[in-house]
Amino acid sequence: MSNTSIRVIIVLFSVFTASFPVSGQKELNAVLDSLDQTLENKEAFDKKKENKIQLLKELEKEATSLEQSFDLNHQLYEEYRKYQLDSATVYARACLKVAEALNNNLLKIKTKIHLVPLYASSGRFIEAEDLLESINKNSVPRSLLPDYYKACHLFFNYYAANVRLPYFLNKTKAYRDSVMKAVAPESPEHQIYKAETLIDKNNLKPARDILEKLLNTPSLEKGNYAVVTFWLGIIHSRKGNAGESKRFFAMSAISDIRHSTKDNSSLHHLASLFNREGNIEKAFKYSQAALNDALFSNVQFRAIYLSEFFSIINDTYKERADNQKNNLILYIVLISFLSLFLIVAVIYVYRQMDKTSGIRKELDKANKELVRLNADILQKNDQLYNQNHLLQDSNQIKEEYIAHFFDLCSTYINKLDDYRKSLNKKANTGSPQDLIKALKSSNIVEDELEELYRNFDTIFLNLYPSFIEEYNELLADGEKVEPKPGEKLNTELRIFALIRLGITDSVKIAAFLRYSLSTIYNYRTKARNKASVSREEFEDLVMKIGTLGKR
Repeated sequence: MSNTSIRVIIVLFSVFTASFPVSGQKELNAVLDSLDQTLENKEAFDKKKENKIQLLKELEKEATSLEQSFDLNHQLYEEYRKYQLDSATVYARACLKVAEALNNNLLKIKTKIHLVPLYASSGRFIEAEDLLESINKNSVPRSLLPDYYKACHLFFNYYAANVRLPYFLNKTKAYRDSVMKAVAPESPEHQIYKAETLIDKNNLKPARDILEKLLNTPSLEKGNYAVVTFWLGIIHSRKGNAGESKRFFAMSAISDIRHSTKDNSSLHHLASLFNREGNIEKAFKYSQAALNDALFSNVQFRAIYLSEFFSIINDTYKERADNQKNNLILYIVLISFLSLFLIVAVIYVYRQMDKTSGIRKELDKANKELVRLNADILQKNDQLYNQNHLLQDSNQIKEEYIAHFFDLCSTYINKLDDYRKSLNKKANTGSPQDLIKALKSSNIVEDELEELYRNFDTIFLNLYPSFIEEYNELLADGEKVEPKPGEKLNTELRIFALIRLGITDSVKIAAFLRYSLSTIYNYRTKARNKASVSREEFEDLVMKIGTLGKR
């Protein structure tokens, strides 16, 4: 065969193979363009989500029954579940509180089951495990068994993502099998778990058939659509079909963004594919969006992993910059030997320098983003630190008050008994006038009030010995408050002592101190006006006086 014939065959083969994937590439480009457009409109989708949440919050405030309150809190939990874990946890706890008030075991079990994956995904594994152990599996109704097994599956799945030990991986698979047994075989949920099991065993063809059949189901739910397309992306990635893998990951990501699902994996996998191909710009864009979602939703293991992934991209940037620099040196050497091509070489060097500058800017931007993320993590650690110390402070107050409470109760019981004996004696001696006079007298009430306030002052100053000093530090010069001789606390100090204990309602303060409501308001307003700090922050700072975790 001549060389000419061979060249013709090679050219024809190249044309054929080049034209074959054109339609697939167009479809991929269209999906990626749609993803980029969806990312640009991300705030609009989140705004729609927030509006719905706000409406539910307003309805919950107007709830007229515990049942209605539970239903609305549960709806808020569902809205936040894949959006923001901290808020989802708050409303799940609210559901548990209402369920306990209703004394409804079914609702209590249901809510505890919901709390388990929330705790686990935010890294609170001990709390999640304690909650799981508090649920007696034999008491779980049949209707809640799928949810119970899913909670166990997710708990071990998140645990395995952190420690990667065979035990936890095996437990994850075991509970996945339990979920499959608990749900209807024809349900999308069962089919998705079945496909996932097949993927684990590397049986990709039957798994793909199951998922593609589900994808063509008109009634496929919004959440399941994102999951189905994600697993199809995993299958094509394992088969080495990068184009189809990117297409399905992009479809899954679009669905997640449109439904404000912040707990997602598709964008991260898509970024990994582009990073592997050397498309740093796409990898940076999608990984940044994924990291922002993980931080917003507070899915701890995703945020940590994506931070590490960001570091890898930075290393890639540096490596590329070094390569560019080496190329420039090579081109300069070539220019010295190839003076005839000087103009062409200069243009090329200029373009390379421009690209290097762009890469350095992106690198600086990425480094600034990492600094910001580290600051956010430090801030969260500080918040956890403060919360732990506030709990210690609260426990100390409880212990002190319990002891004083029993002591005061015992004292008042003895006083009541003495008063009863006194009245009984007056009645038995046949002196009704003395009895009536004793009953009409308010001296005992006034004496007891004085005794109550003295006890309150003593107990409070035992708990917060530096209260008066720290309170005066919040006031302007010349406005310091000092009790009169013989007093421990005066009226103003006593009002803010109650506020320090968490009694902020002026009505309750007025009732305790036996003053009018207007008098209490006047004291509080006057104190704020003479504060050396912001009027709005004054009472918040009073409530932090003597705090163990105060920093």
